[in-house]
Amino acid sequence: MHPKQLLTQYQIEPKKSLGQNFLFDENVLARIVAAAAVTPFEPVLEIGPGLGSLTRVLAKTAASVTAVELDQRFLPILAHELAYFDNVRLIHGDILEQNLDALFAQPYKVVANVPYYITGAILRHLLSAQQKPTTVVMTVQKEVAERVTAVPPNMSLLAVSTQLYAVPELISNIKAGAFWPRPDVDSAVLRLTLFPEPLLPFAEEKKFFALVKAGFSQKRKQLKNNLRQLGYNQDEVTAVLQAAGVDGRRRAETVTLDEWLAIHRQR
Repeated sequence: MHPKQLLTQYQIEPKKSLGQNFLFDENVLARIVAAAAVTPFEPVLEIGPGLGSLTRVLAKTAASVTAVELDQRFLPILAHELAYFDNVRLIHGDILEQNLDALFAQPYKVVANVPYYITGAILRHLLSAQQKPTTVVMTVQKEVAERVTAVPPNMSLLAVSTQLYAVPELISNIKAGAFWPRPDVDSAVLRLTLFPEPLLPFAEEKKFFALVKAGFSQKRKQLKNNLRQLGYNQDEVTAVLQAAGVDGRRRAETVTLDEWLAIHRQR
C-alpha cells in the first residue's frame, strides 16, 4: 500500500519536524538491502522503520531485525504490517538514547532510512559505541554523503570523524519520487564498511576528536592558529606539527586522516 493511503487509513499526518519522508520504491529498497549484503546469519538494526517498508524486506533476509521507532503513532501500523515476522523486535524510543552495547552481543549491521536532520548525530552515536556495527547502509541527504566521502582538499569534521572508523562509499543516488512526501533535497545511499580493528584505541578517541574539532573550528584560519585553543603556545604547536610532518600554514580541509593521527601521536 502507498504510504499516503496507509497513513490516511490510520488518520496520521507525517511530521515535517521529524523529517518523515517514507521510502516505498521496491527497487530502491532491494538495492539498499543488497548494498548491506544482509545474510540469514546476521542481526540488523533499523533506525526509524516508519511504516515498515524496509523492515519487511530486511526481515525476509536477516537473522533478526531490531527496529527502533521514535514516533509512537506508527507502532500500531508496524505491529500490523510485521505481524507475520517472528524475527522482528520493535523498540519504541530515540536511537540516540539506546545503549547499543546492550542491544547486541554479536556483530550486527545497520540498515536505515534516517531523518536527514539528525544524520550526523546518528553516525556519531553508532561509531562511538564500543559494540560497533560491521556495516552501515543508510539513505541520507546527497550533500551529507558527499561530505562523509570527501578527500583533501575538501575534508570536513564529519569526514574525519567517519573515516576514522570506516571506509565510506556513495553507492547510488535516489530520485525524490521514491519517497512520500517528496523530500526537498537530493538523496543517496551511503555505505560504511567498518575497519576490523580500530585505528585508534577507544580511550584516545576523546582527545583525538578535541584536536580535530579545534582544527576545523575556524575554517579560514591556518592550522597552527586554530590548534592554539587547545592550550598550547605558538612554539609548542609548531613543534608538534613539525614532528608530525605537517605544515602549520595549511588549513584543516587539506589534512588527511593519517596526518591527523600523526599530529595526535605527537601531543
